[in-house]
Amino acid sequence: LGQTFQVTSQEATKLSLAFSRPPLPSAEDCRKLSEDVQNAILAVATVYYWLPKGQGTTLRKMVRDATTEVVEGMIQLTDTILNASEESLSQEQLISTGGVWEACEQVSNLPRGEYNQAAVVSALAACLGVVKDAVEEMEHALVEGQDPYGDIMEDEELGFRGNRDTYWSEADRQLLSSCMGLMKASKACLKKVLAAVKTHGKADSPEQIAQLDDLADIANEISPSVDELALSMYPPVNPLAVRLNASLKNLLHFCRASHVCPPSEEGWVQFLTGAVDHNMTKVKNFTQGQL
Repeated sequence: LGQTFQVTSQEATKLSLAFSRPPLPSAEDCRKLSEDVQNAILAVATVYYWLPKGQGTTLRKMVRDATTEVVEGMIQLTDTILNASEESLSQEQLISTGGVWEACEQVSNLPRGEYNQAAVVSALAACLGVVKDAVEEMEHALVEGQDPYGDIMEDEELGFRGNRDTYWSEADRQLLSSCMGLMKASKACLKKVLAAVKTHGKADSPEQIAQLDDLADIANEISPSVDELALSMYPPVNPLAVRLNASLKNLLHFCRASHVCPPSEEGWVQFLTGAVDHNMTKVKNFTQGQL
C-alpha cells in the first residue's frame, strides 16, 4: 500500500509539472500521462481490496478512508488542470497537488504490527479526544456566575437578550452536576478501555478481532452522544435529551465480556458501572417531574 501511494504521489507531481508552463503536452503525452495516473489509482484500489475482511472492520475502514482520500485528491487535481483558463501553474493547481501529496503521506499513519489492535487503539484515542474536549468545554461554561451566552451581542431588532431561558436556574445546575458526572464517566471509561486494549488486546483469532471491532463501534457511538448531551445541557436544559443520551452500559458490558478484560481489569469496570448507575439515578430523580 505504501508503494502504491508513493507511485501515485509521483504521478501527481508529473501531471502537475506537465501543465505548469507552456507549451502544453501533446496529445500523445496526455494519453501517456492519463494512463500512468489511471494505473497508479487502480493499483491503490487493488491493494485496498486485497486487504482481507477478516483482518478487522476497524482496520479496513481506516485503509478505505485513506485510499478514498488519495483517489478524490487525484480527481480534484485532474479537474483543476482540465478547467484551468491559463497555461501556467495556478494557485488552485498548487493546492490540489499538495492535497494529493498530503493524502499519500497518510499511509505512514496507518496501523502497524497487530493491525486491527492498533487500528482500534487509534479509533478509541480519537473518541477519547472528542469526549475530553466536551468535558473541558462544559467545565468552563459551568464556572460559577458565568453566562453561557456571554459572547452573544444584543440584537438590534429584538433588543436586550434578557430572556431567563438563556441562564441556568439552580434546579438546572443540580441536574447539570449529574450530567457532568456522566460525561466524566464517559471520559474515564474510554481512557480505561483504551489502556486495556493497548495492554491486553490481541488480533490472533477471528473472535478477538471481532471483539476489538465491537469495542471500536460502541466507542464511536459514545463520543457523539456525549456531544449531544453537552448541547442539551445549555439553557434551556432539555431533561428528556439528557436522559436519552446518558448511557455507557453497553461499552462496559462488551469490555467485560471481551478478551481485553482479564480478572485484573474487572475492578475498574465494576467501579465505573456503579458510577454510571449513580449519576443516571440522580438524573432520573431530577427529571422525574418533567415526564
